[in-house]
Amino acid sequence: MNTQDIADRLVTHCRAAQWEEAQKALFADDAVSIEPEASPAFAKETKGLAAIVEKGRKFNAMIETVHALSVSDPVVAASSFACRMAMDVTMKGQPRMQMSEICVYLVRDGKIVSEQFFA
Repeated sequence: MNTQDIADRLVTHCRAAQWEEAQKALFADDAVSIEPEASPAFAKETKGLAAIVEKGRKFNAMIETVHALSVSDPVVAASSFACRMAMDVTMKGQPRMQMSEICVYLVRDGKIVSEQFFA
């Protein structure tokens, strides 16, 4: 798969909230995930597919209700792409909130090797 194919597949999975399926299908085993900043729930940087999948499971467990989810079409270059993800969510024990990030992905050898989120 080329970068455009990977970007299109990731966006399709994300629009369906199929985070783990996307990670297992499209990410390299040694991929890195970088958050905008460290939080009580997540480290700034997560290394390895297994740890990224676990981080996703923890995030999903924190959500009470997803009211809306949108993912833009990807903007694709030779070995990277970006998209905007926005969620209207109620996290457990918290008021409803709007979340919006620019997500940047680096592709090598047909797999995503890095994802970085910018708030």
